Parts: sequence; structure tokens; C-alpha cells
Amino acid sequence: MLYAYVLRDGSLHRTEPAPGAPPPADALWIDLFAPTPEEDALVEAAVRASVPTREEMVEIEPSSRLYLEDGARYMTASVLCNVLSGQPKLSAVTFILTRSTLVTVRYDDPTPFAMFSARACKANGVTPPKTPEGVMLGLFDAIVDRLADILEHVGADVDELSAIVFERAGAQAYRKPYQELLKMIGRKGDLVSKTRESLVTLQRVANYLVAEIEGVKPAKETKAQLRPLQRDVVSLTEHADFLSNKITFLLDAMLGLVGLAQNDIVKLFSVMAVVFLPPTLVASIYGMNFEAMPELGWRFGYPYALALMLISAIVPYLFFKWRRWL
Repeated sequence: MLYAYVLRDGSLHRTEPAPGAPPPADALWIDLFAPTPEEDALVEAAVRASVPTREEMVEIEPSSRLYLEDGARYMTASVLCNVLSGQPKLSAVTFILTRSTLVTVRYDDPTPFAMFSARACKANGVTPPKTPEGVMLGLFDAIVDRLADILEHVGADVDELSAIVFERAGAQAYRKPYQELLKMIGRKGDLVSKTRESLVTLQRVANYLVAEIEGVKPAKETKAQLRPLQRDVVSLTEHADFLSNKITFLLDAMLGLVGLAQNDIVKLFSVMAVVFLPPTLVASIYGMNFEAMPELGWRFGYPYALALMLISAIVPYLFFKWRRWL
């Protein structure tokens, strides 16, 4: 799908060209969402820059993600999406910055794109961007804000999981099975890892953009907008590292508690085996059928054997209780 954004009447206007029609010549931002080869060709002819394929976008080496070609700057970042569905994933988004137009190429629908589009297209909203660089920085700001919200929610969830794990025996214990808790901790760790990876790619794009616009007009204004964005990315990356370490600690503590619970179960079985071993020995002795056994003629032999088995079971039990092994 091909969407074109044109600056008119103090706000961006979104248009969807007819099939086979080129985007408007004055388009400030062209958004390609899962484009077809025909749409790629139309955009390439309009902006005079090639559009990378999906296979080229997912390459991880910096030379394939950040480069200059025919006067256009190509920058590919990994953007987090599908968070609300519970199956987060990283999707490659390529930003093609020319002198007059910003082209974005994506094959998923990250939430920041819809948020920025809705905000920039409001007639009474914030001041819309008037340059391709401004549109790109606005998209970056929306992506960073979204990642910050995700880290905030993850931090709150990790605190709740920590309370469940370390207060499991108290009134606030939710009695969740260990398997469910481990899965929840693992999902939070995976989400934080993907968030951090997205932040790292954004930081690389921002650093590349700062280096590329050196001496290019209006580089001063663009740099002034990039500085707070870079600071936010750095601080969020550090916060993601903190959350990752906290999740690792929580996972280690959870595995330790699982080990302690297993040890308690094994200890209980061991103690019970020792408690029932003397009665079993007494029963085995008096269960033998030899003629020379004098106890076979005792009138009170049966209750004597039962009392002996009971005493032999109680004495080890009391000993274990005294040693606090139970």
C-alpha cells in the first residue's frame, strides 16, 4: 500500500493514490506499507531513488543499513511491533531521506506510525513538520515514546512478579504454578531484549544522521532536534539494561526457589522412609515362620509387636522434629 502525506493548510494531509497512479509531486512523506513491485517502481520514479527489497532490509551489517546512494540517505532501524498481541517482534523499517521527500518502507504496522500520522494530520494539533528531516525526527520521537511506555509497563510487571516470587508464602502470594511464573519472567525478558535492540538501532541511525548532515543546510536545526532524542535513547538503553539485569536476578531467584522446593520434597520422602524403616524391620522379623521362635507362643505377642513398631516409628519422628528437619 502507498500513502502520501502533503503539507496543506497548516497540517499534513494523507492521500492514497489510485492504483497505478504516482504519488503527488509535492509529497513530503511517502509511506510504503508492504509495497508491491509496481508501487516500488512508482516511488522510485517519483523520488529518483531505489527502494530496497525486504531481503535487503533485514541484513544486519551496518553497511547495508546505513549508506548514501545517489544523493539519498538510507537508514534502516528495527522497530518493535505486535506488543499488545502478546507476540512482540522486531520489524525492519527503512527511512530514505532525499532533499524533498522522506520515504519509509515497512512490512509491519508499528503503533508509532499510526500515532504520528494521527497527530500530524490534526488541523488543531501540534505544529506539523515542514521538512523531510522533521517528519523523520517526528517518527523517531514517536518510536522512542512508545518504547519508553513499554519499558515503564515492563518495570511495573517485573515489580509485581518480584512481589509474587519473594512473598509467595504470604498473603499476597497468588499461588501461581512455578511454570507459569517462569514463562511470565521469560516473556518480560524477551520483550526487554527486543526493546533494547530497537533502541540500539535507533541510536545508530541518529549518530549516522548527525554525521551525514554535517555542513548541510539546515543541519543546525536538525542537530538541535536530534540532541534530546539521542539523550532519550541513551537513557532508555541504560534503563533497559537495568531491567534486563533485574529480570536475570529474578529468574535466578525463581530457579533457586524451585530447587529449594524440590529439596524439601526429597527431604520429606527421605524422612518418611527413615521413620517407616524401623517398623518395617520389626514386622519383617516377626513375619518369619520358624518353629524355634519363642515369641510365637506368647499370648500378648501380637500387641507387643504392634507397640514395638509404633514406638520405633515415633522415636525417629520426634528426633527429626527436635533437629528441625521436618
